[in-house]
Amino acid sequence: MNKPPSKDLGAKIGKLTMKQPYSRTKLFSVQTRGVFDLFRPFTLAAPIIVSMSIMVASLIYNYQYHGKVISENWWILVGQSGLTIAIVNAASNSLNQATDVEADKISKPYRPIPRGIIKREGAQSLAYILYLFALLRAVTINAWFGTFIFLIMIFTVTYSLPPRMKKYLFINQVWIAIPRGLFGILASWSVFGADTLFETPTPWIIGGIATVFLIGGMATKDITDAEADKKTGTRTMINTFGTRSTAFVSLPFMFFSFLSVPIFINIEYLEPYLFPLTSFSILSVFIFYLMYRETESKTLENIHAWAIMYVAYISFALSFAILTIFNKILPF
Repeated sequence: MNKPPSKDLGAKIGKLTMKQPYSRTKLFSVQTRGVFDLFRPFTLAAPIIVSMSIMVASLIYNYQYHGKVISENWWILVGQSGLTIAIVNAASNSLNQATDVEADKISKPYRPIPRGIIKREGAQSLAYILYLFALLRAVTINAWFGTFIFLIMIFTVTYSLPPRMKKYLFINQVWIAIPRGLFGILASWSVFGADTLFETPTPWIIGGIATVFLIGGMATKDITDAEADKKTGTRTMINTFGTRSTAFVSLPFMFFSFLSVPIFINIEYLEPYLFPLTSFSILSVFIFYLMYRETESKTLENIHAWAIMYVAYISFALSFAILTIFNKILPF
């Protein structure tokens, strides 16, 4: 009798979610899967998709408005640059887990370091290697891309290591939103638009909108860590004011960030075809609702609001790219 497909897949690659126990499989050792979990692959989807979307949007925008030539191998550069940004995020995730072991023992004991699969020192060393590789790769693409990748590294390293901005109330949300929002989008835009970066406000405004949204949205990640953060000296809005009060504080950041699009269009800082991005304010209300409910996922590492927040960020970048690519045939 044949085994169910899900069991066959589990036998080959091991646990399918972070919260399942580790076991040796046909394809991966326990340690290999532990390293994989250090990178937190679900969270890597956002930087990969967002960065590639912004790169393609930049390519088309600079072709349409600045007459830049589209090279035949543009897709290779998009892939290499997107992978570089993903590696920086993987390094950040690995470093964060290496420095959050005590908190993870309380709130996320299923992670590879608390389980003893990976050593703290090994995770930290791996993070430094990935950071170095990403920086060396970034500077070969162009100077501005390398600069923004370096700035992302500074913010993510100081988030986890001294002065450890993660422990400071509200600053921690701003500190993580800037590299993932503004610097990530500017880095992506600079791949094809480095020489016009300061000639158009578009990437700066889109990056700013993403940053403001993430300042509010990133509060969702602290809900399941509230007790652990408090015991380890990290102050968050969640463990200071409570989840429901934090939800009400976060809502304006998420909601009004997208409602600013018509304002920027009106003052001619954004093109009219980007007006549909305003609709993401509706999704922000849904995130607020899920955050208020505090419903934790059985498979993902956090509550449903956290997952939808990432989906909203990815969809925002994808929509921006689609609108930019097809703006000549849109009716607005």
